[in-house]
Amino acid sequence: MKKLTGIPASSGIVLGKAFLYLEDDFPEFSRYAIGPDQIESEWLRFQDAIEEAVREVKALNDRAVREISKEQAAIFEAHLMMLEDPDFKDQIRARLSKDQNNIEWVVRDISSELVQKLGASGDPYLRERAADIYDVSHRILNKLLSITKFSLADLAEDVILVVHDLLPSEALVMNKERVKGMVMDMGSRTSHTAILARAFEIPAVLGLSSATWEINQGDILIINGDTGQVLINPDEKDLNQYEQAIYQYHKTFDGLLALGDLPAETTDGHRVCLKANIEIPEEAEQVRRFGAEGIGLYRSEFLFLTPGYAEEEEQFRAYSQVVKAMEGLPVTIRTVDVGGDKLLPEFQAADEKNPLLGWRAIRFCLSRPELFKTQLRAILRSSVYGTVRIMFPMISGIEELEQARSLLEEAQGECRRRGQTYAPDIEVGTMIEIPSAALTADILAEKSDFFSIGTNDLIQYTLAVDRGNEKVNYLAQPTHPAVLRLLKNTIDAAHKKGIKAAMCGELAGDTAATALLLGLGLDEFSMTASSIPQVKRIIRGVGLENCRGLTEKALNCCSYSQVTALVEEWMDKTFSAN
Repeated sequence: MKKLTGIPASSGIVLGKAFLYLEDDFPEFSRYAIGPDQIESEWLRFQDAIEEAVREVKALNDRAVREISKEQAAIFEAHLMMLEDPDFKDQIRARLSKDQNNIEWVVRDISSELVQKLGASGDPYLRERAADIYDVSHRILNKLLSITKFSLADLAEDVILVVHDLLPSEALVMNKERVKGMVMDMGSRTSHTAILARAFEIPAVLGLSSATWEINQGDILIINGDTGQVLINPDEKDLNQYEQAIYQYHKTFDGLLALGDLPAETTDGHRVCLKANIEIPEEAEQVRRFGAEGIGLYRSEFLFLTPGYAEEEEQFRAYSQVVKAMEGLPVTIRTVDVGGDKLLPEFQAADEKNPLLGWRAIRFCLSRPELFKTQLRAILRSSVYGTVRIMFPMISGIEELEQARSLLEEAQGECRRRGQTYAPDIEVGTMIEIPSAALTADILAEKSDFFSIGTNDLIQYTLAVDRGNEKVNYLAQPTHPAVLRLLKNTIDAAHKKGIKAAMCGELAGDTAATALLLGLGLDEFSMTASSIPQVKRIIRGVGLENCRGLTEKALNCCSYSQVTALVEEWMDKTFSAN
């Protein structure tokens, strides 16, 4: 038996047969020179390939709209725009005339340059754009070379899909009834594939680097989307052990789901609220079965990452879908958290040396007030269908918060003039994800109805660690004393002002941190929906006073290793005693 470890991207344990879905970087073909008299005929071949590709993508788009949703099918609208982009065609024509090589080579050459440039970015959203370019160029080359490839939509048996990197169009149209699990060399928790895997509740392990080399067609695999482990061809003993583990996992998980109707309440009667994070509207349908008491973070970026979906009506429809699905439970919509290198080409700024510290989130929105107000109007209008809260990301100080609230007031006035109704009592919150915000939380609390702590960025900015850099990401320790002190300062400031402190970063769903966060006084935990039952189990098994004692000791520790050891020992004692 061989064992691989990657990134746990979508929870669940599954046993099944490997289906390797592999292809070369680009189809193989020769490079050859052409004469000046052949340029026009090669150009006509390219135009014919574009027309065939457009027809194919339109058919995929229609199918995705029917079988999935318009929002998720939007990726094909992006691909159509790329296929019909005059700038892209002009580049092809110019290179064809200059180099006088066959059109296949020209397409591959230009596409490879673009894919390499975008793929080398440390930003996951920009890498997703590289995947789109790869997808489109691959389709054009297939048409030029008359290659017909197998479609994952045609899978006829249950499989665990093993791929190097899954193209966005393939992820959307694959037969989700047959794909029981996913294993991928590339990818991260924020990649398009990971988002869809969680939305479709398909266990997935990504970022394995060598899975397609280590796994053969038809191998028996066990994948654990909670730990990131992949077992290849387990022997009979291991197979029996893991079959029992899978049975126990589902039995335990079903038992945890039974907690859904019970409150997230400590043994000494302290009640907190557990909510879910979602990326796409379809996820709202599933979060309630995990016991979510609302949506603590609706990431609205998905609507802005493909052309045509930043229009007000499209946004209004998506937000309304989520609000209606929650049937009165609160929905917190974060305004778009994208930046210069995370948006459509028409909104991109010049290249930034450090986009994570640059033109993104609220900074982008404040510099594009009409675009921002379009989103705010769409959110406001959706509030008539339930309970909506608005949250501003990446606030660094009171000036930005005041500007954002001022634009919200303008959007409210525009809705009134247009006769568009909205709820009058919408709460407006501030995301605390920059150290300056955590340190001035008392000031921000004066203009906030609630706080929500985004620990992913707060940890990254506090510790100067790029989470996407494998050489240093081990330093991104959520229990570092500096992080704990910023969390305490934020939560204390919120409570002093009489507002609630929530958390929507990954730390909220980490059961090893639950007791610490309770001791710090966190009011709301928002996480991936499937993590809610496990976190609720911890909450219902501890006492608040004991958690406060643990936290007091943790705040006096000198290092994250000391905090980790302290919490592990405390958890072992607490739950072994139970």
